Amino acid sequence: MSEPIIRAEGLTKRFGEFVAVDDLRLSVERGSIFAFLGANGSGKSTTMRMLIGLLTPTAGKVFVDGVDVIANPRRVRDHVGYMGQKVSLYQGLSLRENIEFYGGLYGLGGPALDTRWGELRERFDLAAAEGERPENLPAGLRQRAGLALSVLHAPQLLFLDEPTAGVDVFSRSLFWDLIRETAESGVTVFVTTHFLEEADYCDWVSFIDAGRLIADAAPEDLRARYSDGYRLVLAAPPGERPALSAALAATGLAPEPCAEGVMLRSRVLDDGLLGRVERALGSAATGSLHIEQAPMNEVFRRLILESQAARAGAGT
Repeated sequence: MSEPIIRAEGLTKRFGEFVAVDDLRLSVERGSIFAFLGANGSGKSTTMRMLIGLLTPTAGKVFVDGVDVIANPRRVRDHVGYMGQKVSLYQGLSLRENIEFYGGLYGLGGPALDTRWGELRERFDLAAAEGERPENLPAGLRQRAGLALSVLHAPQLLFLDEPTAGVDVFSRSLFWDLIRETAESGVTVFVTTHFLEEADYCDWVSFIDAGRLIADAAPEDLRARYSDGYRLVLAAPPGERPALSAALAATGLAPEPCAEGVMLRSRVLDDGLLGRVERALGSAATGSLHIEQAPMNEVFRRLILESQAARAGAGT
């Protein structure tokens, strides 16, 4: 396994007596989409600023793409791209003029910039907007332009800080398609978001509360631990429901009646469970299967309540 692109150990930041980040440990695998979540004031933004070299930790170690961030805070910025909820495009300049300006900052110009921008312009569908000023672009299009700008210098690691704030649901969905394409090209994506359901787009989720890491797992593992799991609803005509329930029970499952037919609850969803359900459906019913998963909002609500209870018990 390759070295993680982000590795933080004992990362701590104090402001006087206030501990904003407390002994944080992070490991981000290359090529992954990593969600770093937390409420306002949890230490999320402070952590991100330490990772990109804008804030010096009080204690701990942090390495980004092999660079010791504490020893070389400026050097790490050549390895990363950044996009916040306020897209960093200058008003009064066209999109193309913005690209030329930032290209100069990155040491890109002439044919090299034309080639790189040509690739991004096509990938992000920005040709029609090239001559427009950012203030005249719709929010979703301005957001795509901001993402293209953040990867102009081909960074290995992309930080996205609340990138979908202020745009409609459809534009958010399209933007996440672009994020996945970016990750598939080999770029590691480190993203924060207030839309907790977006955690399901990610490979890994870390959640910070009161400066401490309280969750660090794949979305499915979090859902299995902090929710009632999945509801599998098997729709069937009333006359078929008794036979369907009996067939499910015969495989060791515990069916329950529901308005649509029969329902199962499970904390995990795997091929073994689905195979048993399929066999029961095949032998006893012709109805359909609908799977409902616990929303991530509910998962994180339980996570926070557990963290608060633990802090209260510890007297902190």
